Amino acid sequence: MKAMWRGYLQASLILKITVALGLGVLIGLILGEDAAVLAPFGDLLLRLLRFLIVPLVLFTLIVGVNQANLGSLGRMGGKVFIYYLVTSAFAITVGIAVASIFNPGTGMTLDGNESFDVPENPGLTSVLLNIVPNNIITAFSELNLLGIIFTALVFGIAISILRSSENTHEIGETVYNVINGLNEATMTIMKGIIQYVPVGVFAIVAEIVGKQGGSTLLSLGNVIAVLYIALLVQLLIYVIFMSLSKINIKDFFKQGRTPMITAFVTQSSSGSLPLTLNAAKNLNLAKSLYGFSLPLGATINMDGAAIRIAVSAVFAANVVGDPLSFTEMLQVVLVGTLASVGTAGVPGAGIIMIATVFAQLGLPMEAVGLLTAIDVLVGMGCTALNVTGDLVGTSIINKTEQDRDDNSTNLSKG
Repeated sequence: MKAMWRGYLQASLILKITVALGLGVLIGLILGEDAAVLAPFGDLLLRLLRFLIVPLVLFTLIVGVNQANLGSLGRMGGKVFIYYLVTSAFAITVGIAVASIFNPGTGMTLDGNESFDVPENPGLTSVLLNIVPNNIITAFSELNLLGIIFTALVFGIAISILRSSENTHEIGETVYNVINGLNEATMTIMKGIIQYVPVGVFAIVAEIVGKQGGSTLLSLGNVIAVLYIALLVQLLIYVIFMSLSKINIKDFFKQGRTPMITAFVTQSSSGSLPLTLNAAKNLNLAKSLYGFSLPLGATINMDGAAIRIAVSAVFAANVVGDPLSFTEMLQVVLVGTLASVGTAGVPGAGIIMIATVFAQLGLPMEAVGLLTAIDVLVGMGCTALNVTGDLVGTSIINKTEQDRDDNSTNLSKG
């Protein structure tokens, strides 16, 4: 028994996750809906990952802020916001282009029985106000990532100011060392949780496969296929961007594949955040950057969801026999980009975004109800791309900062 456990610990994580995926599909097909008995093991993985989100984001960002000057923080923050906004618009464009080629939904009709209660869109103003929490405890208990980021930045800057002052340097260093120690302790806990990831992945996959079966896949297979083609096109674009930035693609996917697969299985960008932060650490990215960009990206950067909006809009337009015009496609890009930010961190955000765009274009809300039948299947791929986009953007921005530092060093030497 000890030998088996030792062998499990020594095996590569990606091998264990790959085996878990395969076994999960097999058991799901065999047991069908009875595979739900494995659900507690999957729920445990999600709980363990969420358990670490608050300390990871809080301590990583505070330590990161204290490892960079405020000027560089502002510059990196600007780059992150621009990247997230541009890639969201770009992803919707990719989704429209691919969907316009394959035209999913052509020939289908709505039978009038499709319905779905769309959650209320809180609006961009509400999301922006949520950046500043009513109190710290509420931000932590409700897992308000924007509020946690704000709290970490404020305290990180305050500690940095204490450390830089002669009068408060000693107390500032003491507080920083405590936070840094807690950060290292959190990463140690992370190493233990990572060993459970394959077990949780196995249970979640088995439950999903058992519950979905093959009927849903066959009935709306064309929409699913088009969406995944668009996701692959966007992934290829990421690879091109990283190649142009001279980032090692092999190393990137070696470290990034664990959070990507976990996001695919769990359908949760925030739930996968501890693994994404760990991947950034292993890629030797700047803590001051990824401590901010990845939690923010898990909240507002949704390239996969943006593609889903585009494909869904084309699908709905084809179902009613009125394909989107060029002007309407531009509307999808504009409204979809704003909706992806304006629904940040809201439960059912994907459905809200689709409903917002449908309302703007006058597309039937019944189609939203139809699309919920494949919510799990498309959500898996979209979430994996969301996490990939966050990590790609952080890697690219980190590279631009490194190049800037190298140029500054060369200029000072000259």
